[in-house]
Amino acid sequence: MSQYFEVHPDNPQPRLLKQAVQLLERGGVLAVPTDSSYALVCHLDDKAAADRLRRIRQVDDKHHLTLLCRDLSELASYAKVDNRQYRLLKLATPGPYTFILEASKEVPRRVSHPSRKTIGLRVPQHTTLLALLELHNAPLLATTLIAPGEREPLNEATEIRDRFEHDLAGVIDAGACALEATTVIDLTPMGTGGEPAVVRQGRGALEPLGL
Repeated sequence: MSQYFEVHPDNPQPRLLKQAVQLLERGGVLAVPTDSSYALVCHLDDKAAADRLRRIRQVDDKHHLTLLCRDLSELASYAKVDNRQYRLLKLATPGPYTFILEASKEVPRRVSHPSRKTIGLRVPQHTTLLALLELHNAPLLATTLIAPGEREPLNEATEIRDRFEHDLAGVIDAGACALEATTVIDLTPMGTGGEPAVVRQGRGALEPLGL
């Protein structure tokens, strides 16, 4: 049975979030709200937890996982970022964007894309999630919470608890999310003089980025 944490959307209770962090540290997978949709998250350095996260989503190791970071400086620690890429990242963070970048040595090889050695990274703009990241004091490995065989992400915490209560260590309820996936932008072509490639148009607008 997963634990259920109902927190205030603007002032999430640290006591409850600390309990959620303890579940992460014990290898649990959590369902958490973001500025796009609910996501599954786990500890970056826990292989068993990452395997469990993939099993819940029923995706293989070629599915891009994402690192949720507290800020742009933390993101840059886990990816190789040049000046052009950094300027675009600065325009878009925090916000509902996921960027595909070349993974640095700080990223365990088992969680980067096996053939491309890339990783998805993002800095969310969500009060509860940022507070959780701050208490965890490190990025979290994440993937959008889409039930196997479905196409749309889940948005209601009570439904998530009912459907995944035996798979998840906990569910954080801070109210409904936007129910729209992030915009995904591949920045790796910029490393060789090319232009960023829009992989998926989602909640994040392209115009502010000049795309």
